[in-house]
Amino acid sequence: MNLTSPKTIKELLKKYDAKALKGLGQNFLIDASVLAKILKAANVGPEDAILEIGPGIGTLTQELAKHASQVVAIEKGAKMVEILSETLTDFKNVQVISEDALKFDPQHSALAGKPYKLIANLPYYITSPVIRKFLETEHGPKLLVLMVQKEVAQRICVAPPDMSILAVSVQYYATPKIISHVSKNCFWPAPKIDSAIIAIEPQNTRTKEGSGAFFKVVKAGFAQPRKQLAGNLSKNLKKSRAEIEEWLLKNNLNPQQRAETLSIQDWLNLVNSFSS
Repeated sequence: MNLTSPKTIKELLKKYDAKALKGLGQNFLIDASVLAKILKAANVGPEDAILEIGPGIGTLTQELAKHASQVVAIEKGAKMVEILSETLTDFKNVQVISEDALKFDPQHSALAGKPYKLIANLPYYITSPVIRKFLETEHGPKLLVLMVQKEVAQRICVAPPDMSILAVSVQYYATPKIISHVSKNCFWPAPKIDSAIIAIEPQNTRTKEGSGAFFKVVKAGFAQPRKQLAGNLSKNLKKSRAEIEEWLLKNNLNPQQRAETLSIQDWLNLVNSFSS
């Protein structure tokens, strides 16, 4: 069964009285070369355990199952779970779990205690929550390889002076990299914009426990991105402008800078010197 064929996809959807749900960002991959790029980016091998989010009809899942030792696929859509029972019937190393990925706990699954890689084709609305969840979870993946909207990928991987709060949130925990751009024509139905494959490699040096103060300062700095850093920090950290300016200058930062110009190390320096 060729799951990259629009004809096959349409037949499966019709058979199970299912449809591509725009609200869930369902666009099915119809270019086999993109599948190969994802597997190469994740370096999937016979020793790997894989967590896949949103397998849809199982196009990527089949390829993962051919190369990995184990695949746990989390699918929210009930109709898609029915379709997966057919398309994955020949793969004994795949477990399909009908659940919301944001509620899934790797420690209470077949992945418990195992190193694993997270691979997913993520719709826009869930991209940021999924990345944050699995970078912060106690039993996180050793690598994330994700297909996301091209603009989102660029925002995640950007460097100063164009940082966003999303970029800071990801780069605090990990090193992201764009692997390849993917045309919207590689999907059916075709979305309105192009996508990109990104690899995110956690650094395992920072934990959720230590992130509270960090993100308190970052959110204060980005509260009104077009305004100067000193003004944002003063207002949102409830400190006088003079105190904030002195604090910034001690960290070799200009009070008139904007939050987008700061590096991760700049933010860390600020947080580490905040109490003093």
